[in-house]
Order: sequence, then structure tokens, then C-alpha cells
Amino acid sequence: MKAHDGMYIDGTWRPAAGSGVIEVVNPADEEVIATVPAGTVEDVDAAVRAARAALPAWAATPPAERAARLAALRDVLLARREEIAETVTAELGSPLKLSQTVHAGVPVAVAGSYAELAATYAFEERVGNSTVLHEPVGVVGAITPWNYPLHQIVAKTAPALAAGCTLVVKPAEDTPLVARLFADAVHEAGIPAGVFNLVTGLGPVAGQALAEHPDVDLVSFTGSTAVGRRIGAIATGMVKRVALELGGKSANVILPSADLSRAVNVGVANVMSNSGQTCSAWTRMLVHRDRYEEAVELAAAAAGKYGDRIGPVVNARQRDRVRGYIEKGTAEGARIVAGGPDAPREKGYWVRPTVFADVTPEMTVAQEEIFGPVLSVLRYDDEDDALRIANGTVYGLAGAVWAGDEAEAVAFARRMDTGQVDINGGRFNPLAPFGGYKQSGVGRELGAHGLTEYLQTKSLQF
Repeated sequence: MKAHDGMYIDGTWRPAAGSGVIEVVNPADEEVIATVPAGTVEDVDAAVRAARAALPAWAATPPAERAARLAALRDVLLARREEIAETVTAELGSPLKLSQTVHAGVPVAVAGSYAELAATYAFEERVGNSTVLHEPVGVVGAITPWNYPLHQIVAKTAPALAAGCTLVVKPAEDTPLVARLFADAVHEAGIPAGVFNLVTGLGPVAGQALAEHPDVDLVSFTGSTAVGRRIGAIATGMVKRVALELGGKSANVILPSADLSRAVNVGVANVMSNSGQTCSAWTRMLVHRDRYEEAVELAAAAAGKYGDRIGPVVNARQRDRVRGYIEKGTAEGARIVAGGPDAPREKGYWVRPTVFADVTPEMTVAQEEIFGPVLSVLRYDDEDDALRIANGTVYGLAGAVWAGDEAEAVAFARRMDTGQVDINGGRFNPLAPFGGYKQSGVGRELGAHGLTEYLQTKSLQF
């Protein structure tokens, strides 16, 4: 076990203000692998002061130079890819292959995309007799989750740096080790002292102190809708900017003309990836009643092939929560066709890949975000019924539509109340805006839309 000391503040690792520590546990075997400091209000204040002091010089740095620093950061992340993957596997429990391709690979792509955007974005534009300046919003407080621990840090840090903002990151307490590794990468990339700061700590202490800090101009939070509401209320009360990436209960709509086998198999893979710990996972599969039983059989067979390949969930609380939802699904009349609530192993936070059939739209497993490897398969009568079910939750983060004809799928997707829809298995695009309708959040991440979250406008009239 390694005892890590210090917070990354003003370009150096400095001792934490308090003596409290957070234990980092490997979810696969429940072994404590490291400790990190539990940050206090004093640590957050020191980090925010460093970010505030560094802001004028970084905001005045030419965009081309900011782009060069981001390109250097991308290169460091690429060079340290294996170390990143192994770290995420140790603290999150994700299989090493997933850690290599997604947890280590996607942040490289996102950092690279913002290096290019910083160099090409029009930070000034002419509108009639005015020049409109797009200026950094200021000091950013970023509070990130554990499910994609490095991606979520990079998805906030890279656009903030591209915009000319400085920031303080408070990573999730379950996965602070890759955040520390990222701070080292920032240092190695030559990003000036104070521009990026890292404080590890508990959400109700360090996270709340960051959200409430009067010198933070924008709070960017990714996590549960319940916590997002509280952070939104704090930010709104202080009249500061807020960006929230929250929960989802996304619908995977399989229209009658679709290739059923492909749609079901890709849909199951989407839900099981990262052990179901994905806010945009397609956790509701909607199938026409004429093909329903066939789809259920295909889904059960697909889920049965996963076994332990998906890895554990992040912690004991999450394991118990997911199992509780599985038990509730059965109690409300859904039928388990794969998996179930029983533990597949004695040690570790493992949950069986589970598929529910005979799910109706009002059931808890069809309405609430479970955040585990649990799929609900629902029937619909016609397209209007499918649309009503798809749009019938408080969330609107993502979704999918499958049809034999792409135009048919697109026509349905246009009617969905959600921020992203994959058409016939469309691929992830790091340049496309990511974010939700309804209670799935406020604002967008990734690409040019993600950059504008960190900018404010000034008009000069001539």
C-alpha cells in the first residue's frame, strides 16, 4: 500500500492542511491499495487563491501558446497510457483492455481535440458595428466522478485551459490515483504554476467548499442528479455559472425493420461496458411486441457470455444499491432472464450481468438510474407508443435508434427528448456536444460547444 501525501497547488505538491486520509480500495478484491489526503476547506482555499493569482497571465497567453501546452499534455498522456490504464484498473476495477482503450485512450483524443480547437477557434468576431470578444469565464471549480475518472477530468480541464481559464479539480474519492497522475502530466507538459490545481477530498467537505467558494466563477460538476441539484442551487444563489452533467435512463429503440440480432447484441454490450457505470448507457431496450420474445432470448444469451469479464462495480455501497434494484425489479413483477441479485464471488464488489423481461414503463427499474450492469427490456405497440415510453422519464441524456433504413431511424431520433442519439450503432465522436435534456443536466461538454461553456462575451461597439 502506498501512502500519497500532498495536494498539487501552485505548481508543486504541498502538504495537506489536515491529517485526514482517504483509503483507496481495489474493487476486485477489497484490498486497500493506497491512501490520499482528505482535503479541507483550507486546502480548497489555497488552491483557489493559486488559480486566481495565475488567471491574468494565463488568460492573456496567446491561444496558439495555450494550444501548444495542450498538445504537450496530450503527448504526455499518450506516453503514460499504460500507467494510466493500470491505475484505473486498480482503483475502479475495470478490465485492463477497457482501461487501455477507453479510460486511457479517450482522454488522449479529447486533449488533442482541444489543442486543435484552441489554435483555430475564433476568440474574436465582427458583428455589424461591433467586435465580440470571447473571454475566459475565470476560475473554474471542477468536481468529477469515479466512473470515467480521467476522461471526466480531461473533458473539463482541456476546454477550460483552451479558453484561458484556470481551475481547481476535486476528483471522486474512489478514484483519486489517476487524478494525481494527471497532475504530474500537467506539470510535465509545462502548464504554468497555478493554472491547474488538484485537491483530493470528500464531496461534502472539499467538493462543497469548492462549489461555495466566492472566488470560483464557474462550477462544473458531473455526477448524480441529486448532488447536481444541490450544487446548482449553491451556484445559482451566488450568481455564478454552472455546468451539470447528471444522470440518465437512456432508451435503445429497436424499430421493427432493424437487424434485431445486431441491435440487441450491441445494446447489451453498451449496458455491460464499464459494469454499467455509464450515465449515457442504453439501460431501457424497447422492442416491438411482435419481436419481443426473440429479443429477450437474444439479450439473455448475450448477457450470459459476459460473466466476470465486465469487472466489479466501484464500491460496496454501489454493489448493494445495484442488487437492491434487482430485487425491487423482481418484487414489482419483472422477470429475470439473465443474472440476478446473488453474489458471483465472495470477495470484491461483483454484480451479475442482469437482464429483466416483462418490464413496464412505470416500474422502478424502468424509471430510476441503477448505474450497474442491469438491462430492462420493454415492449411497445407502435412508433408513437415507443416514443411515449422513450421520452417517459425525467432524464434525457442519450439514446439509440435502430432501423433497416437510416432515414427512418433519424426521423424517430428527431422526436426523442435527449441530448445524443446513436443511429444504427453510430460511433462516439469526441467533437460532438455531450449533455442532456431535462434532469440530465445543464450545458454541454466536448468539442466547440464544450469550449463555449468556459467563455463569456464582451461587445465593443464602433
